[in-house]
Amino acid sequence: MSEIHTLYAIPHSLYSGRARSYLIKNAIPYRELSTGHESFKADILPRAKLPTIPTLLTSQGEVIRDGAAIIDHFEAANGRPCQPATARQQIVSLLFDVIGAEGLMRPAMHYRWNYPDENLDFLHYHFLHSQRDTPEREAKTQHMMGRMRQAGAAFGVSDSNHDLVEAHYLDFLSALDRHLIEVPYLLGWKPCIGDFGLLAPMYAHLGRDPKPLRIMQQQAIRVYRWVERMNRMEQDVPEYLNAGSDFLADDEIPATLIEVLRVMAEDLVPETRAAGRCINNWLADNQPESGAAAERFLGMCEFSLRNQSMTAVAQPYRFYLLQRVQDLYAAFDAGQRASVDELMQACDMTEMLTLRLDRRLQRADNLEVWA
Repeated sequence: MSEIHTLYAIPHSLYSGRARSYLIKNAIPYRELSTGHESFKADILPRAKLPTIPTLLTSQGEVIRDGAAIIDHFEAANGRPCQPATARQQIVSLLFDVIGAEGLMRPAMHYRWNYPDENLDFLHYHFLHSQRDTPEREAKTQHMMGRMRQAGAAFGVSDSNHDLVEAHYLDFLSALDRHLIEVPYLLGWKPCIGDFGLLAPMYAHLGRDPKPLRIMQQQAIRVYRWVERMNRMEQDVPEYLNAGSDFLADDEIPATLIEVLRVMAEDLVPETRAAGRCINNWLADNQPESGAAAERFLGMCEFSLRNQSMTAVAQPYRFYLLQRVQDLYAAFDAGQRASVDELMQACDMTEMLTLRLDRRLQRADNLEVWA
Protein backbone atom coordinates (compact mmCIF):
# COMPACT_ATOMS: atom_id res chain seq x y z
CA MET A 1 0.00 0.00 0.00
CA SER A 2 1.21 3.53 -0.77
CA GLU A 3 2.81 5.50 2.06
CA ILE A 4 1.00 8.62 0.85
CA HIS A 5 -2.09 9.69 2.76
CA THR A 6 -5.13 11.23 1.04
CA LEU A 7 -6.62 14.43 2.44
CA TYR A 8 -10.14 15.21 1.29
CA ALA A 9 -10.35 18.97 1.47
CA ILE A 10 -10.90 22.11 -0.60
CA PRO A 11 -8.83 25.32 -0.64
CA HIS A 12 -11.62 27.59 0.59
CA SER A 13 -12.66 25.30 3.47
CA LEU A 14 -12.00 26.84 6.88
CA TYR A 15 -11.31 23.63 8.77
CA SER A 16 -9.30 22.05 5.95
CA GLY A 17 -6.49 24.56 6.43
CA ARG A 18 -5.82 23.31 9.94
CA ALA A 19 -5.10 19.70 8.88
CA ARG A 20 -3.33 20.62 5.64
CA SER A 21 -0.90 22.90 7.43
CA TYR A 22 -0.09 20.19 9.98
CA LEU A 23 0.73 17.72 7.21
CA ILE A 24 2.91 20.28 5.43
CA LYS A 25 4.80 21.42 8.51
CA ASN A 26 5.48 17.87 9.66
CA ALA A 27 6.61 16.66 6.22
CA ILE A 28 3.86 14.02 6.10
CA PRO A 29 3.39 12.89 2.48
CA TYR A 30 -0.14 13.36 1.20
CA ARG A 31 -2.21 14.13 -1.84
CA GLU A 32 -5.31 16.30 -1.71
CA LEU A 33 -8.61 15.44 -3.37
CA SER A 34 -11.80 17.48 -3.49
CA THR A 35 -15.08 16.31 -2.02
CA GLY A 36 -16.26 16.33 -5.63
CA HIS A 37 -14.00 13.35 -6.32
CA GLU A 38 -16.08 10.20 -6.85
CA SER A 39 -14.14 8.28 -4.21
CA PHE A 40 -15.30 10.61 -1.43
CA LYS A 41 -18.95 9.72 -1.75
CA ALA A 42 -18.43 6.10 -2.72
CA ASP A 43 -15.61 5.01 -0.42
CA ILE A 44 -14.98 7.59 2.29
CA LEU A 45 -18.35 8.91 3.41
CA PRO A 46 -19.70 5.55 4.66
CA ARG A 47 -16.80 5.37 7.11
CA ALA A 48 -16.52 9.11 7.85
CA LYS A 49 -20.22 9.17 8.87
CA LEU A 50 -20.64 12.87 8.05
CA PRO A 51 -19.91 14.70 4.77
CA THR A 52 -17.57 17.18 6.41
CA ILE A 53 -13.98 18.09 5.67
CA PRO A 54 -11.18 17.66 6.26
CA THR A 55 -11.31 13.87 6.17
CA LEU A 56 -8.18 11.77 5.87
CA LEU A 57 -7.63 8.34 4.33
CA THR A 58 -4.39 7.13 5.89
CA SER A 59 -1.83 5.11 4.00
CA GLN A 60 -3.01 2.13 6.09
CA GLY A 61 -6.61 2.59 4.94
CA GLU A 62 -8.06 4.20 8.08
CA VAL A 63 -10.60 7.02 7.62
CA ILE A 64 -10.36 9.94 10.07
CA ARG A 65 -12.90 12.76 9.97
CA ASP A 66 -12.20 16.19 11.53
CA GLY A 67 -9.04 18.27 11.66
CA ALA A 68 -8.47 17.91 15.39
CA ALA A 69 -8.71 14.12 15.12
CA ILE A 70 -6.34 14.05 12.14
CA ILE A 71 -3.75 16.05 14.07
CA ASP A 72 -4.24 13.89 17.19
CA HIS A 73 -3.60 10.78 15.08
CA PHE A 74 -0.21 11.97 13.91
CA GLU A 75 0.76 13.60 17.20
CA ALA A 76 0.20 10.31 19.03
CA ALA A 77 2.14 8.37 16.41
CA ASN A 78 5.14 10.70 16.26
CA GLY A 79 5.90 11.70 19.84
CA ARG A 80 3.74 14.85 19.91
CA PRO A 81 6.18 17.18 18.11
CA CYS A 82 3.79 20.14 18.20
CA GLN A 83 2.91 19.97 21.89
CA PRO A 84 5.00 22.13 24.24
CA ALA A 85 6.47 20.39 27.25
CA THR A 86 5.46 22.94 29.90
CA ALA A 87 2.14 23.62 31.60
CA ARG A 88 1.26 27.19 30.63
CA GLN A 89 2.35 26.75 27.03
CA GLN A 90 0.33 23.53 26.75
CA ILE A 91 -2.78 25.32 28.01
CA VAL A 92 -2.30 28.29 25.69
CA SER A 93 -1.70 26.00 22.73
CA LEU A 94 -4.98 24.13 23.24
CA LEU A 95 -6.82 27.36 24.04
CA PHE A 96 -5.84 28.81 20.67
CA ASP A 97 -7.15 25.63 19.08
CA VAL A 98 -10.56 26.49 20.56
CA ILE A 99 -10.23 30.11 19.43
CA GLY A 100 -9.43 29.05 15.89
CA ALA A 101 -12.23 26.53 15.61
CA GLU A 102 -14.91 28.62 17.33
CA GLY A 103 -13.82 32.11 18.37
CA LEU A 104 -13.27 33.67 14.94
CA MET A 105 -16.26 32.30 13.06
CA ARG A 106 -18.09 35.65 13.04
CA PRO A 107 -15.43 37.69 11.25
CA ALA A 108 -14.65 34.74 8.98
CA MET A 109 -18.27 34.51 7.82
CA HIS A 110 -18.82 38.27 7.75
CA TYR A 111 -15.84 39.14 5.59
CA ARG A 112 -16.55 36.25 3.22
CA TRP A 113 -20.23 36.89 2.53
CA ASN A 114 -20.88 40.57 3.20
CA TYR A 115 -18.47 41.96 0.57
CA PRO A 116 -19.86 40.46 -2.65
CA ASP A 117 -18.35 43.12 -4.92
CA GLU A 118 -14.85 42.06 -3.83
CA ASN A 119 -15.38 38.35 -3.13
CA LEU A 120 -18.20 36.88 -5.22
CA ASP A 121 -16.34 35.90 -8.39
CA PHE A 122 -13.52 34.40 -6.34
CA LEU A 123 -15.94 32.39 -4.21
CA HIS A 124 -18.04 31.24 -7.15
CA TYR A 125 -14.95 29.82 -8.87
CA HIS A 126 -14.03 27.76 -5.81
CA PHE A 127 -17.50 26.54 -4.94
CA LEU A 128 -18.13 25.62 -8.59
CA HIS A 129 -14.94 23.61 -8.88
CA SER A 130 -15.62 21.69 -5.69
CA GLN A 131 -18.69 20.19 -7.42
CA ARG A 132 -18.56 17.34 -9.90
CA ASP A 133 -18.94 18.38 -13.54
CA THR A 134 -22.59 17.48 -14.11
CA PRO A 135 -25.50 19.38 -15.69
CA GLU A 136 -26.60 20.33 -12.16
CA ARG A 137 -23.21 21.79 -11.26
CA GLU A 138 -24.19 25.48 -11.32
CA ALA A 139 -27.46 24.87 -9.46
CA LYS A 140 -25.63 22.92 -6.76
CA THR A 141 -23.05 25.69 -6.54
CA GLN A 142 -25.68 28.36 -6.01
CA HIS A 143 -27.45 26.19 -3.43
CA MET A 144 -24.27 25.61 -1.47
CA MET A 145 -23.25 29.26 -1.57
CA GLY A 146 -26.71 30.27 -0.41
CA ARG A 147 -26.54 27.85 2.53
CA MET A 148 -23.15 29.10 3.59
CA ARG A 149 -24.24 32.73 3.26
CA GLN A 150 -27.18 32.02 5.57
CA ALA A 151 -24.84 30.29 8.01
CA GLY A 152 -23.28 33.67 8.75
CA ALA A 153 -26.43 34.61 10.67
CA ALA A 154 -26.20 31.39 12.69
CA PHE A 155 -22.71 32.41 13.81
CA GLY A 156 -23.95 35.78 14.98
CA VAL A 157 -23.54 38.11 12.01
CA SER A 158 -26.51 40.45 11.53
CA ASP A 159 -27.18 43.58 9.50
CA SER A 160 -26.81 45.66 12.65
CA ASN A 161 -23.46 44.41 13.96
CA HIS A 162 -21.06 44.54 11.02
CA ASP A 163 -19.12 47.45 12.53
CA LEU A 164 -18.79 45.65 15.86
CA VAL A 165 -17.60 42.40 14.27
CA GLU A 166 -15.01 44.29 12.23
CA ALA A 167 -13.80 46.44 15.13
CA HIS A 168 -13.22 43.42 17.35
CA TYR A 169 -11.48 41.48 14.58
CA LEU A 170 -9.21 44.41 13.73
CA ASP A 171 -8.20 44.73 17.39
CA PHE A 172 -7.35 41.03 17.41
CA LEU A 173 -5.43 41.35 14.12
CA SER A 174 -3.42 44.28 15.45
CA ALA A 175 -2.59 42.49 18.70
CA LEU A 176 -1.47 39.35 16.86
CA ASP A 177 0.65 41.42 14.50
CA ARG A 178 2.45 43.04 17.46
CA HIS A 179 3.09 39.63 19.00
CA LEU A 180 4.75 38.39 15.82
CA ILE A 181 7.37 41.16 15.92
CA GLU A 182 9.65 39.01 18.10
CA VAL A 183 8.70 35.43 17.20
CA PRO A 184 7.31 33.80 14.04
CA TYR A 185 4.78 31.49 15.75
CA LEU A 186 2.50 31.76 18.77
CA LEU A 187 4.92 30.17 21.24
CA GLY A 188 8.28 30.72 19.65
CA TRP A 189 10.19 29.24 16.79
CA LYS A 190 7.99 26.37 15.68
CA PRO A 191 4.23 25.90 15.43
CA CYS A 192 2.20 24.44 18.26
CA ILE A 193 -1.26 22.89 18.09
CA GLY A 194 -2.72 26.35 18.63
CA ASP A 195 -1.04 27.69 15.49
CA PHE A 196 -2.79 25.04 13.40
CA GLY A 197 -6.14 25.70 15.04
CA LEU A 198 -5.82 29.44 14.58
CA LEU A 199 -4.87 29.03 10.94
CA ALA A 200 -8.29 27.51 10.15
CA PRO A 201 -10.12 30.87 9.91
CA MET A 202 -7.01 32.93 9.27
CA TYR A 203 -6.17 31.15 6.01
CA ALA A 204 -9.18 29.99 4.03
CA HIS A 205 -11.42 32.96 4.89
CA LEU A 206 -9.49 35.84 6.41
CA GLY A 207 -6.14 35.35 4.70
CA ARG A 208 -7.34 34.27 1.26
CA ASP A 209 -10.71 35.80 0.33
CA PRO A 210 -10.00 39.09 -1.51
CA LYS A 211 -11.53 41.59 0.96
CA PRO A 212 -10.00 40.34 4.24
CA LEU A 213 -6.77 39.33 2.48
CA ARG A 214 -6.23 42.95 1.44
CA ILE A 215 -6.88 44.10 5.01
CA MET A 216 -4.35 41.61 6.35
CA GLN A 217 -1.72 42.54 3.78
CA GLN A 218 -2.15 46.26 4.40
CA GLN A 219 -2.69 46.35 8.17
CA ALA A 220 -1.02 43.21 9.57
CA ILE A 221 1.94 42.26 7.41
CA ARG A 222 3.43 39.97 10.06
CA VAL A 223 0.15 38.05 10.36
CA TYR A 224 0.08 37.67 6.59
CA ARG A 225 3.62 36.29 6.71
CA TRP A 226 2.56 33.88 9.47
CA VAL A 227 -0.25 32.61 7.23
CA GLU A 228 2.27 32.08 4.42
CA ARG A 229 4.71 30.47 6.82
CA MET A 230 2.11 28.02 8.11
CA ASN A 231 1.67 26.65 4.60
CA ARG A 232 5.37 26.05 3.94
CA MET A 233 7.34 23.02 5.04
CA GLU A 234 10.42 25.01 5.99
CA GLN A 235 10.62 27.26 9.05
CA ASP A 236 10.44 30.31 6.72
CA VAL A 237 11.79 32.99 9.09
CA PRO A 238 14.34 35.03 7.05
CA GLU A 239 13.19 38.31 8.63
CA TYR A 240 14.15 37.07 12.11
CA LEU A 241 17.92 37.48 12.23
CA ASN A 242 18.51 35.49 15.43
CA ALA A 243 16.02 32.69 14.92
CA GLY A 244 15.75 29.80 17.34
CA SER A 245 14.32 26.35 16.70
CA ASP A 246 12.07 25.44 19.63
CA PHE A 247 9.30 26.79 21.82
CA LEU A 248 10.17 29.67 24.12
CA ALA A 249 12.21 28.67 27.16
CA ASP A 250 11.03 28.57 30.79
CA ASP A 251 7.32 28.21 29.94
CA GLU A 252 7.26 31.85 28.81
CA ILE A 253 4.03 33.40 27.58
CA PRO A 254 4.97 36.83 26.19
CA ALA A 255 2.97 39.87 27.27
CA THR A 256 2.08 40.39 23.62
CA LEU A 257 0.37 36.99 23.48
CA ILE A 258 -1.48 37.71 26.70
CA GLU A 259 -2.86 40.81 25.00
CA VAL A 260 -4.08 38.71 22.06
CA LEU A 261 -5.91 36.46 24.50
CA ARG A 262 -7.38 39.43 26.36
CA VAL A 263 -8.90 40.74 23.13
CA MET A 264 -10.38 37.32 22.32
CA ALA A 265 -11.69 36.89 25.87
CA GLU A 266 -14.13 39.77 25.31
CA ASP A 267 -16.03 37.55 22.86
CA LEU A 268 -15.03 33.97 23.65
CA VAL A 269 -15.88 33.93 27.36
CA PRO A 270 -19.41 35.39 27.26
CA GLU A 271 -20.35 33.34 24.20
CA THR A 272 -19.03 30.13 25.78
CA ARG A 273 -20.91 30.90 28.98
CA ALA A 274 -24.16 31.49 27.06
CA ALA A 275 -23.68 28.48 24.80
CA GLY A 276 -23.09 26.26 27.82
CA ARG A 277 -26.35 27.36 29.41
CA CYS A 278 -28.23 26.75 26.17
CA ILE A 279 -26.82 23.26 25.64
CA ASN A 280 -27.27 22.28 29.29
CA ASN A 281 -30.93 23.25 29.04
CA TRP A 282 -31.21 21.09 25.94
CA LEU A 283 -29.56 18.19 27.76
CA ALA A 284 -31.98 18.50 30.66
CA ASP A 285 -34.95 18.48 28.30
CA ASN A 286 -33.78 15.71 25.95
CA GLN A 287 -31.59 13.37 28.03
CA PRO A 288 -29.69 11.82 25.06
CA GLU A 289 -28.57 8.24 25.48
CA SER A 290 -24.93 7.45 26.09
CA GLY A 291 -23.23 7.06 22.73
CA ALA A 292 -25.79 9.18 20.87
CA ALA A 293 -24.22 11.50 18.31
CA ALA A 294 -24.04 15.15 19.39
CA GLU A 295 -25.82 17.31 16.84
CA ARG A 296 -23.84 20.21 15.43
CA PHE A 297 -26.30 22.95 16.47
CA LEU A 298 -28.37 22.86 19.67
CA GLY A 299 -30.23 26.16 19.79
CA MET A 300 -29.32 29.83 19.81
CA CYS A 301 -27.67 31.64 22.71
CA GLU A 302 -27.62 35.33 23.60
CA PHE A 303 -24.67 37.23 25.05
CA SER A 304 -23.08 40.66 24.96
CA LEU A 305 -19.95 41.86 23.16
CA ARG A 306 -18.80 45.38 23.99
CA ASN A 307 -22.24 46.20 25.37
CA GLN A 308 -24.01 45.08 22.22
CA SER A 309 -26.35 42.10 22.21
CA MET A 310 -25.35 39.14 20.05
CA THR A 311 -27.16 35.92 19.13
CA ALA A 312 -25.29 32.87 17.85
CA VAL A 313 -25.69 29.13 17.54
CA ALA A 314 -24.66 26.93 20.47
CA GLN A 315 -22.32 24.16 19.30
CA PRO A 316 -21.28 21.15 21.39
CA TYR A 317 -18.03 20.96 19.40
CA ARG A 318 -16.80 24.08 21.22
CA PHE A 319 -17.02 22.14 24.47
CA TYR A 320 -15.48 19.01 23.00
CA LEU A 321 -12.35 21.06 22.29
CA LEU A 322 -12.58 22.95 25.58
CA GLN A 323 -12.67 19.65 27.50
CA ARG A 324 -9.12 19.05 26.28
CA VAL A 325 -7.98 22.28 27.94
CA GLN A 326 -9.81 21.45 31.16
CA ASP A 327 -8.64 17.82 31.27
CA LEU A 328 -5.06 18.95 30.81
CA TYR A 329 -5.41 21.46 33.64
CA ALA A 330 -6.93 18.83 35.92
CA ALA A 331 -3.94 16.54 35.37
CA PHE A 332 -1.42 19.17 36.50
CA ASP A 333 0.05 19.26 39.99
CA ALA A 334 -0.80 22.08 42.39
CA GLY A 335 2.17 24.21 41.38
CA GLN A 336 1.40 23.93 37.70
CA ARG A 337 -2.25 24.78 38.28
CA ALA A 338 -1.29 27.85 40.30
CA SER A 339 0.94 29.04 37.47
CA VAL A 340 -1.84 28.49 34.92
CA ASP A 341 -4.36 30.23 37.20
CA GLU A 342 -2.18 33.33 37.29
CA LEU A 343 -1.87 33.32 33.52
CA MET A 344 -5.57 32.80 32.88
CA GLN A 345 -6.45 35.63 35.23
CA ALA A 346 -4.07 37.93 33.33
CA CYS A 347 -5.76 36.89 30.07
CA ASP A 348 -9.32 37.33 31.43
CA MET A 349 -9.83 33.67 30.54
CA THR A 350 -10.24 32.11 34.01
CA GLU A 351 -13.80 30.98 33.31
CA MET A 352 -12.64 28.87 30.38
CA LEU A 353 -11.25 26.40 32.92
CA THR A 354 -14.66 25.85 34.52
CA LEU A 355 -17.29 26.42 31.82
CA ARG A 356 -18.43 22.92 30.95
CA LEU A 357 -21.45 20.93 29.91
CA ASP A 358 -23.43 18.69 32.25
CA ARG A 359 -22.50 15.74 30.02
CA ARG A 360 -19.06 15.00 28.64
CA LEU A 361 -18.43 14.51 24.97
CA GLN A 362 -16.21 11.80 23.55
CA ARG A 363 -15.28 10.55 20.13
CA ALA A 364 -16.45 7.22 18.71
CA ASP A 365 -16.51 5.94 15.13
CA ASN A 366 -15.68 9.38 13.68
CA LEU A 367 -18.44 11.13 15.61
CA GLU A 368 -18.60 13.33 18.71
CA VAL A 369 -21.00 11.50 21.03
CA TRP A 370 -22.48 11.99 24.50
CA ALA A 371 -20.76 10.05 27.25
